[in-house]
Amino acid sequence: MRVLIIGGTQFVGYLLAWRLLAAGHQVTLLNRGTTPDPFGERIDRLTCDRTTEEFDKAVSDRTWDACVDFAGYYGKDAAGVVRALGGRLGHYVFISSGQVYLVREGASWPARETDYDGPVMPCPDTPHDRKDWDYGVGKRAAEDVLVRAWQEQRFPSTRLRLPMVNGERDYYRRIESYLWRLLDGGPVLLPDGGTVLCRHVYGMEVARAISEILGNERTFGEAYNICQDEQPTLAELITMLAKLIGATPELAPISGEKLAAVGLRPIQISPFSDTWMSRLDPSRAFSEFGFRHRPLAEYLPAVVAHFLAAPPPDRPANFVHRALELELAASL
Repeated sequence: MRVLIIGGTQFVGYLLAWRLLAAGHQVTLLNRGTTPDPFGERIDRLTCDRTTEEFDKAVSDRTWDACVDFAGYYGKDAAGVVRALGGRLGHYVFISSGQVYLVREGASWPARETDYDGPVMPCPDTPHDRKDWDYGVGKRAAEDVLVRAWQEQRFPSTRLRLPMVNGERDYYRRIESYLWRLLDGGPVLLPDGGTVLCRHVYGMEVARAISEILGNERTFGEAYNICQDEQPTLAELITMLAKLIGATPELAPISGEKLAAVGLRPIQISPFSDTWMSRLDPSRAFSEFGFRHRPLAEYLPAVVAHFLAAPPPDRPANFVHRALELELAASL
């Protein structure tokens, strides 16, 4: 199978490329060329800005059995793919997000695919909320383009909606943020008591799900949530991480009000304490194409082992607040 990956040099796209190459597929990466990749001569490369007419020129007169898009954020991005590859592409997989539900008014949790339809909430006033709102609205616009393209011209697309993605190559360094705090022996602050439910997805499992649906006509025109079964609280997840590194965690619940009093938002010290963290229901993917996610107790040790084997030389950006966190914990 000839597969075009748009994006593909970081995290899940990188994992998918390796998986496809190992299975004997021909892989082409299309991106701006700003991030190096380790694939050498094993892949083809197209370098362009997909938001410009360079994209049309780069893919002209080329055909692929499938395309996986990790870098589509707006309706115009999806429209560009439909325009440039319509009639010359066997299957298009669009990587969407659980934030398409978070911007919905009155969405229920865990969100099902049917919760997509409905009014979108007004744009928030605060800059950090506006950024996440823009992301969710942009993904919805891209999905809507694909739905219309399927209905009107049978453009063969599948939309995969993901929550927060964990894994060894997470460039946001979210799980790593908690590991460094556990390793320094100090208390780990739990915004709002760490009661938030964490139903995430493992990057390797996303790559596997994508590779298994490529060319599956049953998924054309459809959307699926992809995530793990388990939904531990944040406190339970950190306790699991502590056990894996042999630490005794000192968990310190703290209210959002106390954090705000010192100028901190929960997400600035706890990546999984985000109001923009979706929680999805994956049952449709389970029933319609047999997707089964690897258990949390199996993949979490792999993430921790990778970190312990080669800890990064620096700390995640949010570790800059660590001294203040310890002061707050001492005052509780």
